[in-house]
Amino acid sequence: MSLSLNLDLDLGYQLREVITVKRSILRWELGGIVFIVVLGTVLHFVFEWSGRAVPIAPIAAVNESVWEHLKLGFWPALVYAALEYGRFGSSAANFPFAKTLGIYLMPIAIVVLFYAYTAMLGHGLLPVDIAIFVVAVVVGQLVSYKLLSASPLPDRLNRFAPIALAVLAILFVVFTFYPPQFPLFRDPVTGGYGIVG
Repeated sequence: MSLSLNLDLDLGYQLREVITVKRSILRWELGGIVFIVVLGTVLHFVFEWSGRAVPIAPIAAVNESVWEHLKLGFWPALVYAALEYGRFGSSAANFPFAKTLGIYLMPIAIVVLFYAYTAMLGHGLLPVDIAIFVVAVVVGQLVSYKLLSASPLPDRLNRFAPIALAVLAILFVVFTFYPPQFPLFRDPVTGGYGIVG
């Protein structure tokens, strides 16, 4: 009888611990939405505010192309993931993969939603563009939360994740200065590409 009672108490304690951890992770992911949206909004303007300082270019939008706007979610989300890692990353299941997938979903959602609605309307609308940015950040953070609070996934996913993030970071830097001549990279205002556009 006492063994059963001890097991019940232990399971109850473990359940409360799991719930507490999940709530903490959810609070961090929701806080990340605000952090990413606010910092991303600042990064939209910081290149111009800096007098077009080249060292700022890899992390800030240097023109009005869709590609440059993808940086506005990526870099703040990467910074926030580093802050989260300091808080609970080593103890949360799937941390590298969860954050990487969440960060990758942000630009994917922006591209898909932007081109879908502009294909239907024939032009862009600033309020819709802003809403898409916010929705993309919410999607990324909530997917990240689901994976952070899930059972552990295969370790190879967590080992691969930092490489995938590094590749995307390198692409953002390189394509700022040497963008491909595709519509995704074209500034609709000037018709140019990258930092020289």
